[in-house]
Amino acid sequence: MSLTDSELRLARFFAACVTGNWPQVRALRRAAPAGEPDRRWRELGLMVHVFAGVPRGVEAYAVIEAAGGLGRPDSEELLEPATGGEALFARIYAESTEDVRAMLARGHPLYARWVLDYSYGRVLCRPGITPDRRELYACAALAVMVGHERQLASHARGAVRCGATQDEVLAVIEGVADLAGAEQIEVARLVARRFSGRNDG
Repeated sequence: MSLTDSELRLARFFAACVTGNWPQVRALRRAAPAGEPDRRWRELGLMVHVFAGVPRGVEAYAVIEAAGGLGRPDSEELLEPATGGEALFARIYAESTEDVRAMLARGHPLYARWVLDYSYGRVLCRPGITPDRRELYACAALAVMVGHERQLASHARGAVRCGATQDEVLAVIEGVADLAGAEQIEVARLVARRFSGRNDG
């Protein structure tokens, strides 16, 4: 399955928000076709602070609002997820789940809990975007962020574990290639190729 034009727009939108590429965010919002922005855009807006911090999220919303906003969420979008993030976390990290949890806890036990309960349990497991697409958009953002190769590897694996194909992982990297330097994107391509295969370990 290949990525649709809409999915590529979403990948670019999220990558631009996460990296603070405000001209690209404004251009994408202003060029949004009929029917967009929709809930998927709003869900990605909610994800920005998970990948880039609260200040970046605040600024992204200000830029987006000035460019036309994301539309009003309906009442269903305001509901908290019915299930926690444990299952999604385990699906993404598979046999490495406990190792990743332990690594997070070594930094600080509360940090591990916050990542699991908040990032996965309240943001990433929300309905509105399927887990495989969320993981692909995470790959897009991580591909253009310098120094995040380990996280890109995890989410490339996670995308495939959630149902995306390796071709889709590679396509989403190509879809944001012009948003980062050539060397950065070449590294991202290598990481994505290596870790999005079914037999990557």
